[in-house]
Amino acid sequence: TAAQNTIYDVLKARNWVETSSESEWDFLWADTGWIHECFDRTLFSDGQRVNHFRNYYELTRKDLLVKNLKRRKKQLEKEERWEEAAKYDLSPTTFVLPAEYGLFVEEFKRCGGVWIMKPIGKAQGKGIFLFNKLSQISDWRKDHRWSTIRAQDPPVENYIVQRYIERPYLIGGKKFDLRIYLLVLSFNPLKAYLYRDGFARFTRSRFSMRKEDIANSFIHLTNVAIQRTAENYDAKRGMKWPIRNLKLYLTSKHGCDAIDKLFHEIEMVIIRSLQSVQNVIINDKHCFELYGYDVMIDEALRPWLIEVNASPSLTADTEADYSLKRGLLDDTLTVLDMEGRRASTETPEAVGGFDLLCNGGGAPSSTPGGPPARRCTLGYHVPRQRAPA
Repeated sequence: TAAQNTIYDVLKARNWVETSSESEWDFLWADTGWIHECFDRTLFSDGQRVNHFRNYYELTRKDLLVKNLKRRKKQLEKEERWEEAAKYDLSPTTFVLPAEYGLFVEEFKRCGGVWIMKPIGKAQGKGIFLFNKLSQISDWRKDHRWSTIRAQDPPVENYIVQRYIERPYLIGGKKFDLRIYLLVLSFNPLKAYLYRDGFARFTRSRFSMRKEDIANSFIHLTNVAIQRTAENYDAKRGMKWPIRNLKLYLTSKHGCDAIDKLFHEIEMVIIRSLQSVQNVIINDKHCFELYGYDVMIDEALRPWLIEVNASPSLTADTEADYSLKRGLLDDTLTVLDMEGRRASTETPEAVGGFDLLCNGGGAPSSTPGGPPARRCTLGYHVPRQRAPA
């Protein structure tokens, strides 16, 4: 069925054998809890690989992503590389609470608008809400004991508050974001592959910025975990559209040049996010990471980085979803090449649905005002020929 364990199915199809040994193994698909509890106590042998870096969370925890992007931008400004520094505004204006509450209030009083609150340690849309008045955040602030924190009090849950994208690109009147997959083999030197396949996640309800609709999660949050609880959710069809179909639709509306530029900018958003943590994440030859990037497009065809997921859902809710994720995982193992089918020094430009995005540096950039140096393969056809067993 579509709910099968995709990673187990792929490993079994490649004739890998499951083991209960805690030390005699070649490949470990671990959850992040294992990384926190066991990584530092594990002595890895040369051929062993695990699916997370030691401090993977520098890129995937919402507050640390913000911190690392801001630090990278300040570093470039210090080097007087102003044009490149300006390109590190990858996400809407963001503050970390409670630490930056005062700065946030100043910005809110200056600009107003609608903002979105997100807990840093939760996923699948849990704990997220929108607001447009300080009185609403004041009530929330009291609930979280910010005004009466004492040394003996339990730690307060951190949130980020981010300016809400009030003019997202809509299709059929509905909001969507993109789930994009990236495989990182090394941070130093930086080596990463971008997957051609992915999907757009849509809301079931038509978009609205009316005051009475601000609190409606079915309008504003694209998370599948939220949308599947809607009364009109269609389990057979789901709420996803392949990126390939989305790209064709956008091209029909705006032309090849505009959409090539958009997808090149999406690539650069991903690369800059990696560069912001390149000297922070502890590189380890035993580690790799399959990230799930969430990107939103506004009505001006500008991409915005929403968040990065260290454990993107590999559970499939439709047959098409299962096919995508099984192919993704199979191609991931082919890139890792633990069976030793390629020469050890070979770095192929493409493997299955993966294309080499960066190999020791950034991707080729476009000349000012000109087309991208190369066409982004995101949304291209994925060859489904699997490696022989």
